[in-house]
Amino acid sequence: MSEKLWAGRFTQPTDAFVEEFTASIQFDQRLYRYDIQGSTVHARMLARQGIIAEAEMNVIVDGLTAILEEIEQGKFEFSISREDIHMNVEARLIELIGPVGGKLHTARSRNDQVALDIRLYLRDELDAIQTALKALQSALLDQAEGNLDVIMPGFTHLQTAQPVLYAHHLLAYFEMFTRDTERLQDLRKRVNRMPLGAGALAGTTFPIDREWVADQLGFDGVTHNSLDSVSDRDFAIEFCSAASLMMMHLSRLSEELILWSSADFDFIELSDAFCTGSSIMPQKKNPDVPELVRGKTGRVYGNLISLLTLMKSLPLAYNKDMQEDKEPLFDTIDTIRGSLKVFAEMIAEMQVKADRMRLAAGRGFSTATDVADYLVRQGMPFRQAHEVVGKTVRYCVENDKDIPELTLEEWQQFSGQIDADIADFVTLDASVNARTATGGTAHSSVEKEIARARQKLAR
Repeated sequence: MSEKLWAGRFTQPTDAFVEEFTASIQFDQRLYRYDIQGSTVHARMLARQGIIAEAEMNVIVDGLTAILEEIEQGKFEFSISREDIHMNVEARLIELIGPVGGKLHTARSRNDQVALDIRLYLRDELDAIQTALKALQSALLDQAEGNLDVIMPGFTHLQTAQPVLYAHHLLAYFEMFTRDTERLQDLRKRVNRMPLGAGALAGTTFPIDREWVADQLGFDGVTHNSLDSVSDRDFAIEFCSAASLMMMHLSRLSEELILWSSADFDFIELSDAFCTGSSIMPQKKNPDVPELVRGKTGRVYGNLISLLTLMKSLPLAYNKDMQEDKEPLFDTIDTIRGSLKVFAEMIAEMQVKADRMRLAAGRGFSTATDVADYLVRQGMPFRQAHEVVGKTVRYCVENDKDIPELTLEEWQQFSGQIDADIADFVTLDASVNARTATGGTAHSSVEKEIARARQKLAR
């Protein structure tokens, strides 16, 4: 038989360069397990519906099982001349069991077959990524719980704003990754629709049972338009969109770890296992992991734009352009999984320099807002209190003093409503622990949020 399973209409062989240029087996071979899984259930459905004989189905399934073993043992020879994973598996099946192997492709097309394979593959990857997200969130919670008394400066515009608990800062990232998890869970519902049975574009004339196949493969249901079934890649684009947000969160955390580990901040110490040195400067310890994750964010954004651009002008139904969907999707998955894994391990080993954080938190007049709040409780309108504190800060700058260092006499030159108890409101601990509302940085609030977060992860 011809090397090409579709070559009956052709009189010339495919040009050697065109063959290599159009092949996808170099990258879609990673779908082998899902291709064989889908083919096995398809064969059983064909026999169940009386489209092929039971004995033929058994031979086909045994052949597919043998091919799976060959691939996993590294004995399978992938061929560019067979184009893709589907044709590589089918051609090998025919070699193993003879012409009966050609019956496997009854009532399906590579168009709905690849749509099935990608959905099966992405569904498993979504589950694995959610597990990796949980590991990172757990590492963040461990850091927060183990450093619950550590106070650091909170920033706006990268300027010292108000003191916050270090644990509170880390919990902000826990919330970001929680939203990432929720997006993946919601996306999984749209991934988990079974397209097989759509054929090339119009369905099939054979009496197949799509619902049975969907149930066997663990899908929530079937797709309901054959044209859309083979041409839809919304789920891949949506995943890359969710992945871009996830990488953006990782990149923001990367930037902070890079800053915090610098000599100027010196808030944290990253384990040597996640850093490298300089070829010329022996004192250097470079935070390569967070830097690289920050850089990889751009490639994930690029993959999203690639898929959006790929699909933006395609008419219904399938077009060869869509072969270009896999590499951006695969690369995004690999990048996300690698980034989450290394971050969880790095965060778990990160050491906090509590004294340095506290010292920095006390600079920059970080408790100035607490003075304004104090005056408001004394009956002063907030805008007036804001002005009073602004003048107080200017006085401190001109006299090289910090807010806690002011005497009562100095305080009262700005407002007679300030009493000696002002000292109780301008310490770092008082400032932090005064913010007890849900979501605030008070010790009691953060403890509750850690407990809530632990419960969320346990579900």
